[in-house]
Amino acid sequence: MIEVVALALDGVMTFDLACAVQAFRHGPGVTGEPAGFQMRTCGVRPGPVWTPNGFDLHVEHGLELLAEADLIVVPGIGLPTLPTPEPVLDALRAAADREATIASICVGAFVLAQAGLLDDRPATTHWGYCDQFAQLYPAVKLDPSALYIDDGAILTSAGLSAGLDLCLHIARRELGAAAAADLARWNVVPPHREGGQAQYIPQPMGGTDPHGGLAATLTWAVANPEGAQDVSALAAHALMSERTFIRRFKAEVGTTPRAWLDAQRLGRAREMLERTELPVDTVAQRSGFGSVTALRDHLRAATGLSPSAYRRSLRH
Repeated sequence: MIEVVALALDGVMTFDLACAVQAFRHGPGVTGEPAGFQMRTCGVRPGPVWTPNGFDLHVEHGLELLAEADLIVVPGIGLPTLPTPEPVLDALRAAADREATIASICVGAFVLAQAGLLDDRPATTHWGYCDQFAQLYPAVKLDPSALYIDDGAILTSAGLSAGLDLCLHIARRELGAAAAADLARWNVVPPHREGGQAQYIPQPMGGTDPHGGLAATLTWAVANPEGAQDVSALAAHALMSERTFIRRFKAEVGTTPRAWLDAQRLGRAREMLERTELPVDTVAQRSGFGSVTALRDHLRAATGLSPSAYRRSLRH
């Protein structure tokens, strides 16, 4: 069982905290039994925690919980540039020293940066605060376009719902693609969103296409993995030239069509390997890779395992 502790500081954004609750405390299904995680919430001390959302929280634990956690989740606060209490920073540094995993949601990255945990690391935060963050913490390798960044023991997410993307990623990393897919399905969200937060940053209206949007093509590609074999097939479905499609895709989705296709295929393949007894060549075909070699190469790059070894590792 993975011990998760969410840190609720005064001013905590309850949406950020709820992302962790939905992923690590309330599992899929009516009973909501969490699989693989045990989550508690703490504050600087037991008692009330003020929120900017019109109500207060009450937590039963103080910072001592951070010394026991395998995973610490740091939601954002309403005024992220406020100084974080030194005992909190000390507790987070101590957790990092003992190699606990620490994840921030939204502007919770400001807290990790104050503790020095993001120096010389890649990180992200809500796009609306990236300029401010970069000025305050120039030693951080800030990526304003990412939905979330996994740098091993330290993970950061972009704003608000990207926190759920990050929590689902952690569930996938720790429990496998099938468990994350079940959790995502219960929360009525995609198991994995491609691209970055660049697709949500407002753009000047002059350069937009009033008839734009690639949602129909993306939906078709997900539903027809064997038909959406390459960029030319996607462009043809969208009734665009390949050059125009690639440019539009990058602007709207935040990644390349090839990277998006590969990620979709890999997610489908992992789920089939975990859930079914289908032969590996059938998994490769149905996921859209077409060949066992292509599937093996992509899976090994993502997990370090061959398809057969990956299947065995999830069934112990």
